[in-house]
This record gives sequence, C-alpha cells and structure tokens, in this order.
Amino acid sequence: MPIIELEEITRIYRTSAVAVEALKGIDLEVKEQEFLAIMGPSGSGKSTLMNILGCLDKPTAGRYRLDGEDVSGFSRSRLARTRNQALGFVFQSFHLLPRTTAQENVELPLLYREEGLSWKEIHRRAREALESVGLGDRLDHTPNQLSGGQKQRVAVARALVTHPRVLLADEPTGNLDTRTSLEIMDIVQRLNADGLTILMVTHESEVARFAERVVTLRDGLIESDERTEPLSARRELARWLAQAESEADDRTRKSEELKEVPEAEEVAI
Repeated sequence: MPIIELEEITRIYRTSAVAVEALKGIDLEVKEQEFLAIMGPSGSGKSTLMNILGCLDKPTAGRYRLDGEDVSGFSRSRLARTRNQALGFVFQSFHLLPRTTAQENVELPLLYREEGLSWKEIHRRAREALESVGLGDRLDHTPNQLSGGQKQRVAVARALVTHPRVLLADEPTGNLDTRTSLEIMDIVQRLNADGLTILMVTHESEVARFAERVVTLRDGLIESDERTEPLSARRELARWLAQAESEADDRTRKSEELKEVPEAEEVAI
C-alpha cells in the first residue's frame, strides 16, 4: 500500500475579487521508501503541493491519505499532531532558533510529543540524531557558530528526531555551495537507503538527479512523472573533491613557476 495517496487534489485561493487555482486535480501515489523529487517553474504549484503533503494546508477538494489514513478532513489540532508524529521537515533557510544550541534545536519537536518523554530520553534522542549526521562534536554550538552546511545538518537531525515516516525537504541545498550540497544529498540518500520515504522540492535538475523518481508540475498539473537511475551523491562528492585537489595542485605549481622566473632572469644579467 502506498504511504501517500492523492486523489483529485485541488487548491483554490480566493480573495474578494478573484480565485486562483493553484492545484487543478493532482493524482499521485508514493510508495514507502521511495525518494521522489518535485520540480516545476515558479507558479507551477509545487510549494502548494508540498504544504498539503506536509499537513500545513488543506486541499479545497480531493482526498489525501497518509499511511492509509484520510487526513484531508482533519482538524488543525489533529493535523499538528500528524506533523509531529509522522512527518519531518527540512527547509532551505534552516529555521533554527538563533540563541539555542544545536542540541536544543533538535530537542524542540520532542517537547510537543503527547507521550511526555523524560528529559533524559529527549537528550538521548537529540544526541543520537546529531551524531547520525556527523555533528556529535557540535552539540553545544549555536547557529552563529556553525557553517551553512552544519546548520542544514542540524535541521536534518531535527527532522529525524521524531522518527518520522516521511521526510519533506523544501529546497534543502538552495543556500549551499556545491561541496556542501553534495554532502547533504549524501545524507539524504543514506536515510532513504535506511528505509525513510523522502519527498524533495527543488528547482535544480542537478539535485533532482539524486532521486529515483522526478515529478514535474506546470500550471497546477502534473506534466511528467518519470523514474530514473539516481546519481550517487557519494561518488559525485568524491569526484568533486578529486577535481578540486587537482585544480589546487595546478595553482600551486603555476605559483611556484612564477616565483622562479625572476631568479632565472637575475642569473642571466
């Protein structure tokens, strides 16, 4: 059974003068443990779709089943509970609290769990989540003490700490350089290989190639839905590092050659 099922999902935003149809009848199924990328130009409806998938918004019409349960008619409080228990979120801008440590940022979603976890359990889960993304030595660092890539790793750890069924990533590499983007995609692919279902919105085709399935939206409709052989972020990162090292060696060699030129001319004089 698919973990996500959308049937004829529409979303209409109304003002006093006009109605804007952002989604025009979306049908989509996502199987458990899939890694799906959602692409499309500005205004295509991908952000609206992500908001509905993340239970941050409700469709105007249609049915959304998450893990077999119809959530399209849930109340606000029940949607909030579903977000906390079943979904993890990673955003382009990190959305970390600036004056709290990495560990405290990761602990935050656990404070809203209904089962009332002990502080010992909350601390343990947060530490394990940060260690899983390679930040076990940054527990007490605040966001201004972290690089962009480290901030995004904290955001990933925060998304994982509740043990979600689905990870929703909205432009997770949008604010990162090439190397850091590859490092984040390597983590995402590893999480998917461990069994986590992942839906990622991106406008970069280079990033979408790390997913096994790419859905493209245009004008509120699905334009294409293609399966592909994903690139390995780990191999691409190794290739990038080797090229960067080679280019650095070339620069060093040229610099040394330039230093030798005046000495040769002085000898000739």
